[in-house]
Amino acid sequence: MRCLVISDIHANLIAFEAVLADTKSRSLTYDIVWCLGDLVGYGPSPNECIELLRTQPHVCLAGNHDWAVVGRLDLRTFHESAAFVVRWTQDHLSSQNMNYLKARSELLPHDDYLLAHASPREPIWEYITDVNVAEENFEYTSAPFCLVGHTHVPVIFVKDGRTGNVHIAMPSTNVPISLKRESRYIINPGSVGQPRDGDPRAAYAILDTSIGTWTPYRVEYEIKATQEKMRQDHFPLRLVERLDYGR
Repeated sequence: MRCLVISDIHANLIAFEAVLADTKSRSLTYDIVWCLGDLVGYGPSPNECIELLRTQPHVCLAGNHDWAVVGRLDLRTFHESAAFVVRWTQDHLSSQNMNYLKARSELLPHDDYLLAHASPREPIWEYITDVNVAEENFEYTSAPFCLVGHTHVPVIFVKDGRTGNVHIAMPSTNVPISLKRESRYIINPGSVGQPRDGDPRAAYAILDTSIGTWTPYRVEYEIKATQEKMRQDHFPLRLVERLDYGR
């Protein structure tokens, strides 16, 4: 099976559309979309992003911003600018799309894969940013492969099947990575709508489960068009400007 793996769209419709268009321009076929959560928050097009995802064969998890919008997280735990957009989204989201978010799962096992927004240990809100946190999280799943988002940074943590040691790998764009059956992995595709690795291009990956390969991709999108929509809706300047820098 070939999966288009995406995460953290964050209501950035133009970035999401660019990802889907890029798969077509590269002739990257896929059977299903695996979306690792945070469809909404930060960005100006929550309804459109949910509705576009629903045109695809897909599964989608709940993220922390999704939970905040449906009232399952206390907004006092969010930065002021993020909380602003959560409240804005609550005011603008259709009832149908609100119900869609409410129905999303925290964790989704699929054969040898475990899908989570943040981590196996804390599926909604834990950042796997270093080897120590990754090593701890390997103890919370028996799946050989765990896919997560939340940090907005493409990264792979590998637990060596021979030594048990965990190391970090930074994937190279367009370069397939062979997933070895004797090792275990926690893999993050990065963010579609708000990258934070210093590269403002939308990030996604193609996973081929039949041959065990993971291939990361980046695509440019019209950042200024998203920013203009954010300005029209009076979003905090901090959120508008960070899209330029991928931070």
